[in-house]
Amino acid sequence: MFYTQDRTEQRQFLANAWQKFLDKKPLDPLEDQLTQVIKMHPEYHKLIQNVESDYFPEQGEVNPFLHINLHLSLREQFSINQPLGINEYYQKILNKVKDPHEVEHKMMDCIAEMIFSSQKNNTPMDHQAYINCLKSVSK
Repeated sequence: MFYTQDRTEQRQFLANAWQKFLDKKPLDPLEDQLTQVIKMHPEYHKLIQNVESDYFPEQGEVNPFLHINLHLSLREQFSINQPLGINEYYQKILNKVKDPHEVEHKMMDCIAEMIFSSQKNNTPMDHQAYINCLKSVSK
């Protein structure tokens, strides 16, 4: 997976992958994963090219780069079943919601809540709170 602390570099990687997809150029596995998520979000297709934009959630804006990366983070968790049992939470929510994409969004809300709380309180991420959120959504 592509990891960097540099926001512009990370966004540029995503934008380049999308452009390669549009140009029908070969994609590496991570680029393919990224483009699969981007394809599900046509509302982001034009936004992806503007890597310098800022997004303000308090004004109702969704950061497409964060959103796409949350999808990838969740899928990575599924691939290794970490936190333990995440695939079972996914299945329980899917049984209720019936739409895999919507299930990911519900679960991503839990990830985002954990990250936001950690940043707001300047504390480590509370993985138990994440699990509790997943349990609540899967009921």
